[in-house]
Amino acid sequence: MLLTPRPQTPEASSHGPRPAAPSRFRLRLRGPRRLKATALLASAVSVCLLAAGTPATPVGVGDRLFPYLGNPGYDVQSYDLSFTYPGSNSKPLQAVTIINARTTAALDHFNLDFAHGKVESVRVDGEPATFTSAGEDLVVTPDKVLPAGSWTRITVRHTSDPVPAKGQDGGWVQTSDGLAMANQADAAHLVFPCNDHPSDKALFTFRITAPDGYTAVANGLPADRERAGKSTTWTYRTRHPMATELAQVSIGRSSVLHRTGPHGLPVRDVVRTADRKELEPWLAKTPGQIAWMESKVGRYPFETYGILMADASTGFELETQTLSLFEKELFAGNTYPAWYVESIMVHELSHQWFGDSVSPRTWSDLWLNEGHATWYEALYAEEKAGKPMEKRMKAAYTASDGWRAAGGPPAAPKGPEPGQKISIFRPNVYDGAALALYALRQEIGRPAFEQLERSWVSLHRDGTANTADYERLASQISGRDLSGFFKAWLYGEKTPPMPGHPDWKSDAPDAKGGKGRPGKAAQ
Repeated sequence: MLLTPRPQTPEASSHGPRPAAPSRFRLRLRGPRRLKATALLASAVSVCLLAAGTPATPVGVGDRLFPYLGNPGYDVQSYDLSFTYPGSNSKPLQAVTIINARTTAALDHFNLDFAHGKVESVRVDGEPATFTSAGEDLVVTPDKVLPAGSWTRITVRHTSDPVPAKGQDGGWVQTSDGLAMANQADAAHLVFPCNDHPSDKALFTFRITAPDGYTAVANGLPADRERAGKSTTWTYRTRHPMATELAQVSIGRSSVLHRTGPHGLPVRDVVRTADRKELEPWLAKTPGQIAWMESKVGRYPFETYGILMADASTGFELETQTLSLFEKELFAGNTYPAWYVESIMVHELSHQWFGDSVSPRTWSDLWLNEGHATWYEALYAEEKAGKPMEKRMKAAYTASDGWRAAGGPPAAPKGPEPGQKISIFRPNVYDGAALALYALRQEIGRPAFEQLERSWVSLHRDGTANTADYERLASQISGRDLSGFFKAWLYGEKTPPMPGHPDWKSDAPDAKGGKGRPGKAAQ
């Protein structure tokens, strides 16, 4: 996720980190490695899975930042989601969610994350199940105990409400002509029942029915299109596992524009038909940007890519897998220099490797997503527009102590503000984390750093990884024990000296807000 900048002057974003965000929200892997990750998270939770008669309570997988997010006891392998759009953003969509999962413990009941819709029925392996709600969880009790290591199919008939609930961020985004999704970090369960944590990735099938005049697009590739009466059902499937927070469905009076990327990669963009001509020059840049990213970290990891241009005031751009969500306003009216807009496009594109293909095992590992996306955003600006990386990093260093004081160090961010779950997206995980990557390149040298980046996305493709995994790989490739380096740069209260730049200084945190020098915050 990248908050859309709102510079006060045309020059505000010409150099250095992005300006501060406005005060209002602008917002399978198969095999042992994945099962081990799931088991480790589940073990952090004290929950009795076979306690008959226990009152329904919300549970979680033990994430430090979102304690009740995700659920232990099972590993989702696939989702089959069906949505019927009524042609109005004021009415709920009728929906069916089918979950295929493998149990990791014997279950007499289990929880799904779901908080913004009416559940009409639940069936487990074809048999009716009882259900109730607890916090933001749907607690399901099947008619018989599910043995550990067994396959199960859960079918939930429910509504999905596009009208935001009070105090809840994310989920459906209302556009001028329909809907889109923005589920990061803790909001997919505002759209459909799920195991809403990035540690549990799965394959997805989407079936979207909409009235004549609307076009539906989702993650992955089209699999079917069937017209019936005055409506059409579009089916899309992913070929790679995906975290729930990266799910995307676009419903609108849209055009789908097709072009070809490197090595024949299908690229498709979704724009409001009325905006097609205006936005085409921007969209035409994507194949070249993909080629640039491939030159840095290797082949694009998915089956397709494209941009969804939302005619909505979202306040953010979002790396939804294979179809990044962008706010049209970023591209309209010549508000920002062209080089800057292109670098933001690369930010979301780079997330397809860092954050989507390689997903964070916990939300404290968010810096691995946003730090890398900011890194390649800045590197693109340096190579394509002559904006020096060193200048941006020096500015970030100046503000770094303030960012750490306000939001915590990059790999141990402070929790979200009450009622503002996306407030974990602070400067410390953007330019603060990119600064740590710059220090790492200074420490181990450019060749080793570039080898690390390629090895990282190759080794963990379609899986999850954490900060310790990155430290281990960096030490292996550099031939050095980097534990002290990472402890200081990722967990320290103060910013360590910059290798090669002993003269760089960081401002003391502001006594009132702990934010350091004004005007240096990055989002």
